[in-house]
Amino acid sequence: MRACDVRDRLLEPNTLCFLRALGEREFCHHLFHHTPELSHQPLRHAFALFPWRDDRATIAAWTRGETGFPIVDAGMRELERTGWMHNLLRMIVASFLVKDLLVSWQVGAQWFQERLVDADVASNAVNWQGMAGCGVDTVPYFRMCNPVVQGEKCDPRGHYVRQWVPELAGMPDVFLHRPWEASADVLMAAGVVLDRTYPYPIVDHALARRRALAAYQQTVRTSAA
Repeated sequence: MRACDVRDRLLEPNTLCFLRALGEREFCHHLFHHTPELSHQPLRHAFALFPWRDDRATIAAWTRGETGFPIVDAGMRELERTGWMHNLLRMIVASFLVKDLLVSWQVGAQWFQERLVDADVASNAVNWQGMAGCGVDTVPYFRMCNPVVQGEKCDPRGHYVRQWVPELAGMPDVFLHRPWEASADVLMAAGVVLDRTYPYPIVDHALARRRALAAYQQTVRTSAA
């Protein structure tokens, strides 16, 4: 095989994606080797005092896939049933837990570690800390996944949500990721009774975003002082 053929194959999108994932995994293991406490302690020490909420009810709703946000619930139900979830879904549900609900990343990391068939202690901890803003190469604290926008973007026809959240199967595409905005007639036609067959959202995303920003800004100011 010619050198240019090897180069072209290495530059193929799937190959680049694999090599990037391989590099990220090795980086996580390098970090874990030198700082094994990252599995349970924040690498950025200021986050040891972050005002995480220990709300058993919201944590239970997240683990069961009953948050009222269809894309989050679909991902969590797939995880519970199969032990697997697409990387994009892992990011969405992780962002929802640590930023919308302000639940500690350790809670999410432990749940993933116990449920994922491809669970890896190093990668799991580094990625959760990255989403929570307390690790290395972190997601900026002001960046949150909007579960409605993300659902409409990655599952526009609703095939994934309808598979894992069958109680919403009859909802039209336009309201599938935001059933609480549908009219009573639309809900009735779809056989959906909010808070009976499917829950209302357990949090207002806009309000949760402002709450998270305030908590993160205070932590950033404290760490810089």
